[in-house]
Amino acid sequence: MKPLQISAETAQKLSKSLNVPIEQIMHMPQHILLAKLAELEKADKGEE
Repeated sequence: MKPLQISAETAQKLSKSLNVPIEQIMHMPQHILLAKLAELEKADKGEE
């Protein structure tokens, strides 16, 4: 499995918001990362 095609800034933001090391973000399967992003989006909308 190849690393995700995302920028370093994006990886840093994701690792900070998901509380996950950057290395783990880069090697996370894309479908899992998308699911986590959807959870974050839902949580953000719930706070507003």
